[in-house]
Order: sequence, then C-alpha cells, then structure tokens
Amino acid sequence: MGYCNGRCTLIFICGMQLVCVLERQIFDFLGYQWAPILANFVHIIIVILGLFGTIQYRPRYIKGYAVWLVLWVTWNVFVICFYLEAGDLSKETDLILTFNISMHRSWWMENGPGCTVTSVTPAPDWAPEDHRYITVSGCFLEYQYIEVAHSSLQIVLALAGFIYACYVVKCITEEEDSFDFIGGFDSYGYQGPQKTSHLQLQPMYMSK
Repeated sequence: MGYCNGRCTLIFICGMQLVCVLERQIFDFLGYQWAPILANFVHIIIVILGLFGTIQYRPRYIKGYAVWLVLWVTWNVFVICFYLEAGDLSKETDLILTFNISMHRSWWMENGPGCTVTSVTPAPDWAPEDHRYITVSGCFLEYQYIEVAHSSLQIVLALAGFIYACYVVKCITEEEDSFDFIGGFDSYGYQGPQKTSHLQLQPMYMSK
C-alpha cells in the first residue's frame, strides 16, 4: 500500500511540475528570456520521462529524473539570486537570461498586477532604436518577487519529487530482488518432477 501511495504521489508531483513549468514557459517566451526557455524545455522533457518511468516501473528513468532535479534546484536558486541581486549580480544591467542578445526583461516588469507603463520621450541616446524607453510605477508586487515566487515553487516541487523518486526506486528495487529470490531455482536449472510411464514392455513369443 505504501509503495502504491508513493508512486501515485510521484505521478501527481510530476503532473504539477508540468503544469507549473508550462505556465512559466509561456511568460518566459513573452519576455524573450532565452536561458529560462531552454532550461524549461529540458525540464519538461525530463519530467515526462520521469512520469513514464514511474508509470511503467522503469527505475533507470526515475533515477535520471532525480539527478536532473538536483540541477533544476541549482538553476532556480541562481534565478532567485539573480533577481534579488545577490553578490555581483544585477537584474538591471546583466543580460544573462537573454544570452546578451537583447535588452528584454521579465514580462512581469510591465504587466505585473497594478503596474502602469509610461513611455518616455525622447528616448536617451543609448537606448536601441527598436526598444521603447519606459517607466513603470504603481505595481502592487514588483516583478522580481513574482519571478522569485515562481522559482521558489519549482524548488519545493523539485525537492518533493526527489524524495518520492528515491522512495519509488527503492521500492521497485526491493520488489525486483524479492521476485528474483522467489524464482531463484530457475537459475540453477531446477526442473519439476516429470511424469513417468507405467506401461511395461512384455516379451512377445512367435510360434513357428
């Protein structure tokens, strides 16, 4: 019963991860955040493989999923540090999340709850021609905290997924070992008793 509950819980966690990361992927696309888009895509693929492994009793897939979750937690910790400007990171000047190919910021910067966007004219000389120069005010929640909340949710789901993935792999391995022990006689060429014929050959005499 515990194994079934653990497996069902892992399936539920994988489903939640897919829903949350797809929602995040949409807003990263809208904000042209290429590094998160790539990371989200890899995460989606591996969560699907982990879900497949859980349903089909494939511990190798579940182990790969668990290893990826460690990297996924590391990535989300970095994103949190980036938006909170830990150390030398700066969300205003660093363009790490766009691979330095554009000056786009998080979609939530202009579209957060209560945000009012005002275009500034004329734009400064350093501003690219294909970009608007704007000011954002009145936000109920700053965009960096929304991004931090997204990453924090991913970390919580990843930690839960890692714990249950390890538990399910342990249960599958123990079940396979138990099965091998029960059927161990087959490996020694054990054969059951065979039916023997009760017919006896009688000598036959032929008259000349």
